[in-house]
Amino acid sequence: MTAIFGVLRRAVTTGRRAGRPATVPAAAGRRQHNLFDAAAVYVAASAEDDEERMDEASGWVSPEQLSFGVSELACRAVIALARERNESPQVVARELLGLSDA
Repeated sequence: MTAIFGVLRRAVTTGRRAGRPATVPAAAGRRQHNLFDAAAVYVAASAEDDEERMDEASGWVSPEQLSFGVSELACRAVIALARERNESPQVVARELLGLSDA
């Protein structure tokens, strides 16, 4: 779970190999990916240290869309964990990042 914030940081920077386009045109009959598909695959691949899958997912949408999707996923994950622990999202987020109490 703590890796999600690292993923957000990496999603904001260029995660693709040099020369790879920001979006890949869909081939006939292939499913279009939305930003939430890309974010879910990107975060899961990052948690598993799968650079190839991260590169693939980062090519499905623009860097801005991927950043938004990863951010939204981080927010939802913190909220879900906070509800599960019966704590505030701020406490959970700080704990995940290893920060002291504010």
